[in-house]
Amino acid sequence: MGYYDQENQSRSQLQKGKRSSAFLSGLGGALLGSVLVIASIPTLSDMDLLPYDVVPDNQSNVVQPDNNKKSGSTNNVSLNVQTDITKAVDKAAPAVVGITNIQESNFWEESNQEGTGSTGSGVLYKKAGGKAFIVTNNHVIEGAAKLEVTMKDGTKLPAKLRGRDPWTDLAVLEVDGSKVKTVVEFGNSDALKAGEPVVAIGNPLGPTFSGSVTQGIISGLQRTIPVDIDQDGVPDWQAEVIQTDAAINPGNSGGALINIGGQLVGINSMKIAEQAVEGIGLSIPINYAQPIIDDLEKFGEVKRPYMGVEMRAVNEIPAYYQQEALKLPKDVAYGVAIKSVEPGSPADKAGLKEMDVIVEMDGEKVNDVIDLRKHLYVKKKIGDKLDIKFYRGGKLTKTNMTLVQKTE
Repeated sequence: MGYYDQENQSRSQLQKGKRSSAFLSGLGGALLGSVLVIASIPTLSDMDLLPYDVVPDNQSNVVQPDNNKKSGSTNNVSLNVQTDITKAVDKAAPAVVGITNIQESNFWEESNQEGTGSTGSGVLYKKAGGKAFIVTNNHVIEGAAKLEVTMKDGTKLPAKLRGRDPWTDLAVLEVDGSKVKTVVEFGNSDALKAGEPVVAIGNPLGPTFSGSVTQGIISGLQRTIPVDIDQDGVPDWQAEVIQTDAAINPGNSGGALINIGGQLVGINSMKIAEQAVEGIGLSIPINYAQPIIDDLEKFGEVKRPYMGVEMRAVNEIPAYYQQEALKLPKDVAYGVAIKSVEPGSPADKAGLKEMDVIVEMDGEKVNDVIDLRKHLYVKKKIGDKLDIKFYRGGKLTKTNMTLVQKTE
């Protein structure tokens, strides 16, 4: 979602004690060619092995030796370990798939053919009319010339992009449904509680670790993370996310966060990965995502109301121009300044003009562009009335408009 992981710090940098802090989000799958550094793996000689059969004693917790065991003999013990966690994974894991983003290669590259750009994860959520539908992250499929889905059993299917939404970082794909046997069950993310166990399922670092399962808890609810969608250095949106300490790594993007009942409660999307930070993964709540998914599946886009203005936050404008150009009172250093108005738009019909400064919508203070967009996109629907207070030439006035859907 507009942030990129900084992996593979050199050993020399670590020895010098240098810190590389990078706030990471939008983990768009593990890019091919990335280096995986693996710590030394312990061998049997590194471990302290007990020369005993481990048997619980009724009188104490001391491990007792088996004196009847013949020298050099071994016993293979089969345990039937079935817990709520394993049941949840058995239920949901078949619906989690890998997604390969295939991008066009440059004509002059050696291969002279399409190359794999990145890999991520997705979740099968619906099967109807001979088709199956998959939800994933927008950043997983962004820039793809072709998309390929890998099922849990290794079957590869070509996928069609049904729709995508950069604002929520969600996308919906369509595949042939004849090979699909399992779809996930939606849970209720509004009912989640801090400390509740959850499981993340996905493909960290690509196909090698496909279907990986990590366990954690809900660490926080209703978190908001600033997102810079157009990469201009200024946040455009605030993503609403669930925080979990279940391990989420590059390639997990678009995968499932499930509750103890095996129900989908979130779409794994990003992580915070600073050198001093550990265990902060973020997931899009399914209740927030579901109407977006429905729109993408049906219309290929999200049906949102629009005003028809180009705007800039007042707090990004020097104080001199706030007063000299916008004529704002000295105690007003907030709001959204209008740079231009689209002819025939709701804003145009409401009489808004360039240099107007919107400070209130439906009685709620508008601090910046993010406030305006969240009010417009989250609280309003197409056809709703919108009351606006704004400054023009230093005078506070008001107007109202009827919101419509933008037409191309």
